[in-house]
Amino acid sequence: MSSSLDQRTAPAPEGSRPTPLPRRTRAYALPEVRWALAALGLFLLALPPYLLGGPAWLWGALFAGAYATGGWEPGREGLKALRERTLDVDLLMVVAALGAAAIGQVLDGALLIAIFATSGALEAVATARTADSVRGLLDLAPATATRLLADGAEETVDAGLLAVGDTVLVRPGERIGADGEVVGGASEVDQATITGEPLPVPKETGDEVFAGTVNGTGALRVRVGREPSDSVIARIVRMVEEASRTKAPTQLFIEKVEQRYSVSMVLATLAVFAVPLAFGDDLTSALLRAMTFMIVASPCAVVLSTMPPLLSAIANAGRHGVLAKSAVVMERLGQVDAVALDKTGTLTEGTPRLTDVRPLPGTGLDADALLRLAASAEHPSEHPLARAVVDAARERGLALAPADAFAATPGRGVTATVEGRRIELGSPARLLPDTHHARVHPHSDTHAAHPEADHARVHPENDPAPLVRELEEAGSTAVAVLRDGEPVGVLGVADRLRPDAAATVAALTRLTGRAPVLLTGDNERAARRVAGRVGITDVRAGLLPEEKVAAVRAWEAEGRRVLVVGDGVNDAPALAAAHCGVAMGRAGSDLALETADAVVVRDELAAVPAVVALSRAAHRLVVQNLVIAGAFIAVLVAWDLFGTLPLPLGVAGHEGSTVLVGLNGLRLLRSTAWPRPARG
Repeated sequence: MSSSLDQRTAPAPEGSRPTPLPRRTRAYALPEVRWALAALGLFLLALPPYLLGGPAWLWGALFAGAYATGGWEPGREGLKALRERTLDVDLLMVVAALGAAAIGQVLDGALLIAIFATSGALEAVATARTADSVRGLLDLAPATATRLLADGAEETVDAGLLAVGDTVLVRPGERIGADGEVVGGASEVDQATITGEPLPVPKETGDEVFAGTVNGTGALRVRVGREPSDSVIARIVRMVEEASRTKAPTQLFIEKVEQRYSVSMVLATLAVFAVPLAFGDDLTSALLRAMTFMIVASPCAVVLSTMPPLLSAIANAGRHGVLAKSAVVMERLGQVDAVALDKTGTLTEGTPRLTDVRPLPGTGLDADALLRLAASAEHPSEHPLARAVVDAARERGLALAPADAFAATPGRGVTATVEGRRIELGSPARLLPDTHHARVHPHSDTHAAHPEADHARVHPENDPAPLVRELEEAGSTAVAVLRDGEPVGVLGVADRLRPDAAATVAALTRLTGRAPVLLTGDNERAARRVAGRVGITDVRAGLLPEEKVAAVRAWEAEGRRVLVVGDGVNDAPALAAAHCGVAMGRAGSDLALETADAVVVRDELAAVPAVVALSRAAHRLVVQNLVIAGAFIAVLVAWDLFGTLPLPLGVAGHEGSTVLVGLNGLRLLRSTAWPRPARG
């Protein structure tokens, strides 16, 4: 799949509207799914007549169909591997299923085929979904852009045809078509998809902007600085694709000995057949002994030693709001020994909320009256800070007054007439001249007011500067409120920390033996403030997506198995590159949800250490099951080799061990098996 942005649409006849590429592959469109459904359906149809003593021709034909539809694909892949001088479990399972059918155990063989076909179908669906989400990422960049010509005229062009040096006009509310530099205008740009910053960032002449980010209420003229195929969004696409291809597949525990066991079993079966025959045993007796050996030495119990604990862990995690996409993922979660956390939307809620309402003394306003005035003036605004103020007023049940003469200036703020009084809200640095010495929050000028407000009258006895400094040092964005030119109060707005963030960090530290690392595209000051509150000391801030990937790969090169937890498009490459990636579900982008190995559906951060602990419990059960299965196989094989093991008894022993390890693995289905999550 091409990573360039000019491949967003399928070819269309000249003059017609391009047809968008499909963004979601239907499961039934995948051949693996169709074959698996056919095998499973035929197996289920054959089961009643077989168990009820129906005609053999009926259930025999249905079972044969299940063998054919479900076994031809793994059989073909196994033969391909055999030509490359390797032997995998897929081929061994097909041979074991055919061997079981040859000695009358048709049901066992068909069940084995159906399980393998279903597993392959689920893997194919997961792969297709990831490819869909990567293609869908290209939609973040607009298909067209408005290019400005030398004579001042405008023309609409395909964004993929923009060249370095072109100047484009970005109108309010539009997505920016290319990476570049602002050469005219002022606005606020929501670039959460790239940097993860929770609030729009003010942009003016000389500032850098990225393709796919959303312009605010101002108009911008942007000089293209990179080819569309080299934009940050395009690089994210390439990084996700590359990481998905090169990420070393972590095999299930039992598959690590797959080759040796498979080869040994095949050679041993041939020897059990050939050696007695060479010493004069009759063909039927030698064949029966060899078939019995194949059944009792079959890895069915060994395979089931691994799958039931992991599948039970997946089911239990699902009931508690964590979706692990495969058994391999569930195993990987327990192997991690280092954790990297995103900030916005992961450690924090990702949505600005009102934290403080501070009326100034002598204004005649209490907290509710100040909030009502501010929310009434902000009500027509679409800015995230305005929404936080209005939402807080509604939560308190305050009745908002109509706002007249509303005006919003990008990068400066709002003015409105409320109940006959002129209300202004914006950055203290612009509204309050006496606060120029205050330490300004990195986002504080994202909601400033009109230039004429720069001359607000501030009485020394009613100076808001100390309040501004207090709020900003606490990590909030300060918003000054003026009434008829006089400051009447200050509001504090911040992205609230999740209540279970600190407990989650402590739990992950205990599980892995080292404290998590904070990887974020947000600014250094905001990142360190959040890290300090949750107990993280290693902070990497201001990172672009490729820099997050580089950090993860550096840790992997040191031998660490890294768990990355994030939620945004900018986290997707790191989620794909990590040993295991977990996405926060509620606010997570489509790309992050599809790229991640697991999703916290209920958006509870404390579920992350809980599912890691559950995975480790599943691994312990896998080891127990392997010991049980190995003991049964050793006893039955020795009986068959050195004595005369009746075939029914061999089948009973084989099936008994399979049932035993299966039931042992199902212990993780109990609600008490879910580790108690960390609580704030």
